[in-house]
Amino acid sequence: MTDVLVTGSADGIGLQTALRLAADGHRVVLHARDEERAAAAKAAVPAAAGVVVGDLASLGETRSLAATLASSGRFDAVVHNAGIARLDSSERALTEDGLELTFQVNVLAPYLLTALMPRPGRLVFISSALAADGVADLGDVNYATRPWNGFEAYSTSKLHCLLLAFAVARRWPDTLSNAVDPGWVRTRMGGPDAPTDPAEAARTLAWLATSDAPDALVSGRYFTKRDWRPAASSRDPVLLDELLALCADLTGARLSDDPTP
Repeated sequence: MTDVLVTGSADGIGLQTALRLAADGHRVVLHARDEERAAAAKAAVPAAAGVVVGDLASLGETRSLAATLASSGRFDAVVHNAGIARLDSSERALTEDGLELTFQVNVLAPYLLTALMPRPGRLVFISSALAADGVADLGDVNYATRPWNGFEAYSTSKLHCLLLAFAVARRWPDTLSNAVDPGWVRTRMGGPDAPTDPAEAARTLAWLATSDAPDALVSGRYFTKRDWRPAASSRDPVLLDELLALCADLTGARLSDDPTP
């Protein structure tokens, strides 16, 4: 039995991942951004060991969430599934912390949880083939000076999630840290016309979190069924360190330099 945290598990891919893990006999902790969604998540996955609440659009709530999770000990695996998309939004939205919403939820929140929680054996970050349209430049992640583009902001956040998985894999060689492109999935985010069922998309996430198959016991990889692959520049140590440094500056939490737990 493996202890797994799945963020954003009230619906969509996260819910299906939690259902699959619970059905396979693993101890699963759910996460939702508010109490109403937490109750719905627990009702949908009655076998779950528990549910935690925290709005990832708030650094304060994310820190409190990390403290709550840390108090219960170390997870074997954490699936950083929670995310938002504002693809057609006409203007940027700032959080209570003064940060661009998509970047904070999709990138800073998983970084902060990773930095503050006991180091798990495995980390799974959700990326996307849309990372191909992302902008690697870290100079203006808040869109303070460049024109706002919701599609670009989402694509860039998925590129940053990919980089984050690679950066953690490089910093912590004893932790398996990988990124997954679940595909275009029929969820509230993906829409009803998406070709991939959420239960099918959840297979890879659950497999990476728990499987002892040799292909799952790897780190610093990008898993996808689509054609796009990250450029060699996505593994540039300077770029990866710059992303970690930026996240540390914005959150006040530094990822440990100790390569072992």
